[in-house]
Amino acid sequence: MYRIGGCGPAAARWTRTGARRPGWAPLARGRLAGLGALAAAALIGGCATYHALPLARGPNLASGLAGLRTAVPPLRPGDAPRRIDVARPLKIDDIGLLAVLNDPTLRTEPAILAEAQAGLLQASLLPNPSAGVVFEPLLGGAAGITTSWTATLSESVNAILTYHTRVKSAHFALEQVNADLLWREWRTAQQARVLALDLYWGRDAIRASRHEVRLLDVEARAARAAAATGSLDLTALAPILAAKAAADQTLASLTLAQLRAWQALDAMLGLEPTVRFAIAAPVLPPMPSLRSLVTHLPERRPDLVALRLGYRSADENVRTAIIGQFPAFVLGGQWDQDNTNVRNGGPTATFDLPIFDRNQGQIAAARATRQVLHAQYQARLDAAVGTVRGLLAQIHRLSRDLRQARRATAAAARLARSARRAFAHGDIDERAFTDYLTASLQRRLEVDTLESTLGQARIAMTVELGVGLPRVRMVPAAQK
Repeated sequence: MYRIGGCGPAAARWTRTGARRPGWAPLARGRLAGLGALAAAALIGGCATYHALPLARGPNLASGLAGLRTAVPPLRPGDAPRRIDVARPLKIDDIGLLAVLNDPTLRTEPAILAEAQAGLLQASLLPNPSAGVVFEPLLGGAAGITTSWTATLSESVNAILTYHTRVKSAHFALEQVNADLLWREWRTAQQARVLALDLYWGRDAIRASRHEVRLLDVEARAARAAAATGSLDLTALAPILAAKAAADQTLASLTLAQLRAWQALDAMLGLEPTVRFAIAAPVLPPMPSLRSLVTHLPERRPDLVALRLGYRSADENVRTAIIGQFPAFVLGGQWDQDNTNVRNGGPTATFDLPIFDRNQGQIAAARATRQVLHAQYQARLDAAVGTVRGLLAQIHRLSRDLRQARRATAAAARLARSARRAFAHGDIDERAFTDYLTASLQRRLEVDTLESTLGQARIAMTVELGVGLPRVRMVPAAQK
């Protein structure tokens, strides 16, 4: 056999155990030191190491749709991912999926999930046993013949008793985070679809407004020329100029709103703020049957699922706190040798006397947290059902208003065309003509506004009911 010997850090060397040299430790002590060194090396080898994570030096915005992630993960294992064709006009639903895949604010999801996974890992670990060693070399004395030492080893029993509930609570907390992230993706998709819908109908409204501005501009120039020659009274010119000013203001407001919507959508897609692309005509989903969907809403909406999981995690924390009211109990063993070479050994037990602290505060806090989540879940469920029913009433009303507005717009357009012919023949004056044109424009803008509002309500309905969106998270695997 071999042992490590020496009289200092630089003197460690291998030697035969039979070569007893003055000042060397006994064989058992040398073997213990060797095992300790190996154990220390193993612990150091298993430790985490630091790796720098430098911050970005500039923005990471794509200059076009070709630079976006377009592969939609499959909903079922084994299926091939679907790619969104960005070379064609994008559908409203595809824009929502692109936002989930590329929104810069969703890039924090892997780190958020990793943090929850770290919580589960920490909850799954039992505390390390406590070990103690006391070594007292013999310095003098008539009765002493050898070195005295004491060794102890102990483990907390309470951590073992609460292990099951702590791990279950961490599992539920991790699943809650995952459900919250899925709901976050759903809301992002909804916001992107609403922006795309506003952009589509906003473009139509801008076209109509520009057409009316051009017509009024022609009429205004003709009226100014007539007023300059004296063939038209200045009082007749004023209505045309007022109508053109109102049309210009409407066009400017629509253009600014369109610019802001484009910038917001580009930001959600991770694009440069000047990128523009074609949006296909929106195809709104049909109204589903609400009875069964509302009944199973708690099992389908990610935010309600997350609250249920959070409640179950809090319930396990209540169990953990109740178990923790029992006195802290530590079991172990102790072995010692005194300087007369007398050896002792046996079990040890250490426990608290539950006179003052019986974990009352932790139990009360855990129960209060569970009660808060219980109330939050009920409030969220009530709000979800109420929102669905309110959206249903809005959709019915908007559908009726849209039908009436379309009929009124068609009638106003016919009157405007008739007024143009009548004005050309001198049958009506400029004031009446501009009134007809303004009324036709306002009717057209009203239809566009109702189309957009109805589309938003239907998109909101699909999200509130938990239908029409992926049931799994879509964060790209490369980010995880």
